[in-house]
Amino acid sequence: MYLWIKALHIMSVISWFAVLFYLPRLFVYHAENRDKKEFVSVVKIMEYKLHKYIGIPAFWGTVITGILLIILNPHVFKSGGWLHAKLIFVSFLILYYIYTAFLRKKLEADQCEKSGKFFRMYNEIPTILMIIIVSLAVVKPF
Repeated sequence: MYLWIKALHIMSVISWFAVLFYLPRLFVYHAENRDKKEFVSVVKIMEYKLHKYIGIPAFWGTVITGILLIILNPHVFKSGGWLHAKLIFVSFLILYYIYTAFLRKKLEADQCEKSGKFFRMYNEIPTILMIIIVSLAVVKPF
């Protein structure tokens, strides 16, 4: 059962990261084309559907399967500090996702004044966190 949960965890993480990479990219297009109402209305629909139908299920799939993996293999906490560090960076990623959902709502209501440049920089955060998290999980440096 453990390996099936691990496989589901990996699939959920991949799906969640697809959202974490693409949703802020949509925010760039949204912010840089505020004056094109028809374009923005299409982007708003894309943002909403990406978040609601892929992002939320993938997020919860990642969190639930991650917790299950730890419950089923509690000795992993004794395998080194890498897991503790990984969980800290995963917590940052969760906060990033929550803030992304907040920004999506603000953009949907036309109440977000952040620039395309801001969103281009914001879009790099999940890449940095992914590199750290995957490195910790695979290499287990400490």
